[in-house]
Amino acid sequence: MKRVVIVEDQTAIREMIAQIVASEPGFEVIAETGDGQIAYNLCLELKPDFVILDVMLPGLNGTEVLRRFAKSLTKTRVLVFSGYQNSTLVRELLQAGAHGFVEKSAALSELKKGIKTVAEGGSYFGPEVARLLREAVANPSSQNPALDLLTTREREILQLIAESHSTKEVASKLSISVKTAENHRTNLMKKLKLHDVAGLTRFAIEHGLIDTTSRP
Repeated sequence: MKRVVIVEDQTAIREMIAQIVASEPGFEVIAETGDGQIAYNLCLELKPDFVILDVMLPGLNGTEVLRRFAKSLTKTRVLVFSGYQNSTLVRELLQAGAHGFVEKSAALSELKKGIKTVAEGGSYFGPEVARLLREAVANPSSQNPALDLLTTREREILQLIAESHSTKEVASKLSISVKTAENHRTNLMKKLKLHDVAGLTRFAIEHGLIDTTSRP
């Protein structure tokens, strides 16, 4: 029996995925959440065989969740299921440890195929993601390596800033001092050659760190 955790911040979609998984022989949903940080903590505790993971998540985005899995949950198989995709994001997710990626615009049959294939040890990509991967191979110069400049902590802080958290709130969430949070923000701006919080927010949106549909 494959023990599955579903990580998706939209309740209706999460419930739909749970129904699909439950209908498949040999799969059992053991936990669901819509928060990236909670998802990571849950998976550390439960050690699931398989995770279905969205990218746009509050708390910790899907790419960062994957990076942490790579260090502590090496046997867990992960299928990304997201409505946001571009060649840069797909490349980053694969480098972070994703075993497959199905876009939310794909038919449900694609999701079912992805679940079965990845859970059994293979890799699976929906039609749009496969097209993006072909483009990335054909045009490597089109990839933007800017995110590679950032440390894991800087990525966390960038996401929190883009989600409109104040410096004090960032410090509290990450259990660091306000001064340390300020220093990280300054370093972010220097590395990315940006000059204000608005610029950091635009960068985060363009690189898929936050979901614009959740913003006012």
